[in-house]
Amino acid sequence: MLLWINGPFGGGKTHTAFELHRRLPGSLVCDPEEVGFGLHRVIPKELRPDFQDLPAWRQGVFETLDLVLSKHGGPVIAPMTVVEPVYFAETVGRLREKGHDVRHFALMARPETVVRRLRERALGGLRHESFAIDRVDHCLSALNRPEFAEHIHTDELSLREVADHIAAASGLTLTPNTDGRLRIELRRILVGVRHIRLF
Repeated sequence: MLLWINGPFGGGKTHTAFELHRRLPGSLVCDPEEVGFGLHRVIPKELRPDFQDLPAWRQGVFETLDLVLSKHGGPVIAPMTVVEPVYFAETVGRLREKGHDVRHFALMARPETVVRRLRERALGGLRHESFAIDRVDHCLSALNRPEFAEHIHTDELSLREVADHIAAASGLTLTPNTDGRLRIELRRILVGVRHIRLF
């Protein structure tokens, strides 16, 4: 099974993916963004488009996830914002056509909630988050389309509750979350630091 966690930038996809991974034995996080970063590394900076606009990214994501889903015995979790219907069809759609069990969830929130989360995660100002903030309204509007269901409105939900919802909707059983507030916050910070993008 593939759990594709979609949502706007700053919507909580990565934190949700790693909470699911932590509580779902045998699971694996396979981040499609890494395929894009690999493509960017071989393209001169001044020539780099949004990597999702590269057919090689969509093909690479499809082939990578197809391989992992075919060989890995447990659930695979992919946190990735995709809001263009054609790109969604070329990744999620093709994986479904190949016969894989793909469960898609779009993490939704009010624009002000997403912007607040982006500001909270920004280190040293908003320089690295300005692109994400500029795209909030576009992402939320696009993800409201029916093909991007199932939608989970996260404004009033904790990370644990979002993970529990996804697991229940997918027929999966998570290990109990017995962490206290301090451990939860430390884990959130650690995941955030590991995924800071400096380019």
